[in-house]
Amino acid sequence: MATENGDNFRYLVVQPENGGLTDLLRYGIWGNKASGAKFFESSDEGTLHEELPVGGDRETPAHRWVIIVSIVMRKLIKFFGKPMEWTGYVVDFILNLLSFNGGLLSLLFNFLQGKMVIPVRGSATFISTIGHIDGRIDLQHPGDAFANIELDARNKSLMDLCMMASKLAYENAVVIKNVVNLNWKARLNFSLFPSLKTLITQYTLTNSMLNRCTLSTSTTVGMVRKSELLLNYQKERSTQVFIFSDKPTDANLIVISFRGTEPFDADDWITDFDYSWYEIPKLGKVHMGFLEAMGLGNRVETSSFQKLLQITNTNDQDPTKLLPDMSEMSAYLAVRTKLKTLLNEHKNAKFMVTGHSLGGALAILFPIVLVLHEEDELLQRMVGVHTFGQPRVGNRELGRYMESKLQQPHPRYFRFVYCNDLVPRLPYDNKTFLYKHFGVCLYYDSLYVEQKLDEEPNPNDYGLWYLIPEHLNAVWELVRGMTMGMVYGPEYKESWVGIVMRMIGLAIPGLSAHGPPNYVNSIRLGTEKHIQMSTL
Repeated sequence: MATENGDNFRYLVVQPENGGLTDLLRYGIWGNKASGAKFFESSDEGTLHEELPVGGDRETPAHRWVIIVSIVMRKLIKFFGKPMEWTGYVVDFILNLLSFNGGLLSLLFNFLQGKMVIPVRGSATFISTIGHIDGRIDLQHPGDAFANIELDARNKSLMDLCMMASKLAYENAVVIKNVVNLNWKARLNFSLFPSLKTLITQYTLTNSMLNRCTLSTSTTVGMVRKSELLLNYQKERSTQVFIFSDKPTDANLIVISFRGTEPFDADDWITDFDYSWYEIPKLGKVHMGFLEAMGLGNRVETSSFQKLLQITNTNDQDPTKLLPDMSEMSAYLAVRTKLKTLLNEHKNAKFMVTGHSLGGALAILFPIVLVLHEEDELLQRMVGVHTFGQPRVGNRELGRYMESKLQQPHPRYFRFVYCNDLVPRLPYDNKTFLYKHFGVCLYYDSLYVEQKLDEEPNPNDYGLWYLIPEHLNAVWELVRGMTMGMVYGPEYKESWVGIVMRMIGLAIPGLSAHGPPNYVNSIRLGTEKHIQMSTL
């Protein structure tokens, strides 16, 4: 696939549904290339040969193991997708039911008296599972919180604001509005989200006539809720984002916060374990699942990536004319349009982009595409990007290119990684797919000691030699979680739901380490330990 300039757009799509258990065994044990190739679709034979070698220096059992783990995990997650979704609904309901009624005993008492309070999903008091794990909503310096924030990506108060905004992104529209407007004394800009909902609805009407996809959207006004897009490759898409400013008029700071991986959302986890990529000439390889989540193309029609990604700020191309269906549903284009409007209204304002988990990947992808589209005026007004527990988004070439754009003359992109968090170690960084992190890594160990590194320790985090220390650390974190309130004060007391999450961490340490409480505590309690960094 080539552009008008002769540049080749290459891609690799990992398709677990195209092969079976026998193919996995043949490839995994005997290195049968024909069996392994069933799981891939590529732009050309050369790309497939590069990514699926048999023999030679690149071929190792670990090489095949990474591919097999990805395929197996995605198959398992997809198989349990509906049960996960139903479990999520039940867990959310039960947690809110217990909260509304004051606990289990009070719930039973209220039930016997006929006074049981039933939670209403989408209401101002209905809290997500993430919100029950960590119920903190106030910023570190309440009151005039924004008075302590300097427009510098290295400012601690700004880091705290970004983490709390990333955590808040998991909530429904009404909860977000109340927290931002009432607790933070800021201004939530809702006008973006009805227009995005309208665009998505238009996409439904257009493609329903073509029998290409179906789409259901929430009726919640002011926020893109759980939009489920079922394409013919059966990948559901859900991107939730909100934007707020520190003041309704003459704002100094605008924050864009993307929602991250929801605990019971199979598609979010499938995206995290996906190794499919799309290569942009002169820029590098970018994670295809994250591009799709931003509405910048889809793997069913791979030419859609090229048509949307090659649009620049200077070539006068109208995305609605190039590819009307995809441009109408693009979260990237909708957020960019709203951001431009806000920056025109607030002449002195600058903006931050943030997100936790999958939201962190989308947060850094946003400026990546701004750079690609030559949005220099926007980038000049960007304070920085803060991501928390973010997976890798591209290869080393992409990292080097973005380092030259975002990290000079001083760093603007900071990745926060807590201890054994599994997600920043995905997709695996090895010879198979060459995914690499970039930016400044602020790594926190389980004692909340901060180190500035190029890469978090144990970057791939698999192998028997990691299991024992990780499980021992999970035991320590469980004990610490039970005593946080006594040691650091009531603000840090972990909820019973958080303690249950710590118990799950005894079996899967990297999962419990991914929780937002670890990142809030790291920023607020962290102490610095300086280590010399090398260049990328």
